Amino acid sequence: MKLIIVRHGDPDYANDALTELGWKEAVALSERMKNVKADECYVSPLNRAKETASLSLEKMHMEATELKWLREFAPVVERPEKKGVAWDWVPADWTNMPNAFDFEKWMDHPAFKEAKVREEIEWIYSEFESFLEEHGYKKEGKLFRTLKPNNDTIVFFCHFGLECILLSHLLNLSPFVLWHATIAAPTSVTTVVTEERREGIAQFRMLSFGDTSHLYVAGMEPAFSGRFRECYMNENERKD
Repeated sequence: MKLIIVRHGDPDYANDALTELGWKEAVALSERMKNVKADECYVSPLNRAKETASLSLEKMHMEATELKWLREFAPVVERPEKKGVAWDWVPADWTNMPNAFDFEKWMDHPAFKEAKVREEIEWIYSEFESFLEEHGYKKEGKLFRTLKPNNDTIVFFCHFGLECILLSHLLNLSPFVLWHATIAAPTSVTTVVTEERREGIAQFRMLSFGDTSHLYVAGMEPAFSGRFRECYMNENERKD
């Protein structure tokens, strides 16, 4: 099975919509996605993901089913500087958390307990596990038992924070590493496939992460959303 995870285009978060740039990115994405032979497509309930998906789905001649658990990761926590989304921390803070790199224990930080992050994560994992099991793969420990091995291609149109949680579950990694050491730029495409080296046992392997080659084909640079200053002196780049 192949999972293709697509982040929404450059966002206007205040209005849950795409910016003018985001729509241009979505056009470039649609030129790429029109060649994807997908068996099923799913979309976040948030409008910026739906708008992004709309152009690709039209060219793919497909419709997408809305899944509530594909929404952006919701909890808000008390960080040292100010309240904010659970996955956005200054490096000097999150790298000093005792369990930030631990797949099982990263949620035990007091700020996450107060914000009920574990409950949200377990809900997403549970929904994702049920989805995968319906599609032939049941997680047992850190591997997957193949109930019905297949070569289906499934597309998710969703969000960077949520994407990292899905990948953390598939790859047994703390999402903190993915949230802060990687970037899936707007309209980027991540591809993950099952790999069966012994009959009945599968793992998921990432073929590409945050691919934006369709933007370069269209003569565009990836948008900055989700990133921060490369150098502190770069005042034209995002600081907070």
